[in-house]
Amino acid sequence: MEQSTIKLSKKLKNDLRKQMNHPGETYETVIARLLKITQEDDILSKAVIKNIEEGVADIKAGRVYTSEQVKKKLGLK
Repeated sequence: MEQSTIKLSKKLKNDLRKQMNHPGETYETVIARLLKITQEDDILSKAVIKNIEEGVADIKAGRVYTSEQVKKKLGLK
């Protein structure tokens, strides 16, 4: 494994230390874990994609109401 040196601020180093699962965990492992979590969060689930598609279909079909229409229907100002 090739090793490199990177410069970190004291704050970032302390933030990374707080993310460690155990005292012996390396900064590399912490960074790799955080990157994996971030990448997984960027992927939308099939259920979320389906809900988005249904919402777009509702908009195209006119099955939506403006905020003003909802307020009027509910008797709000």
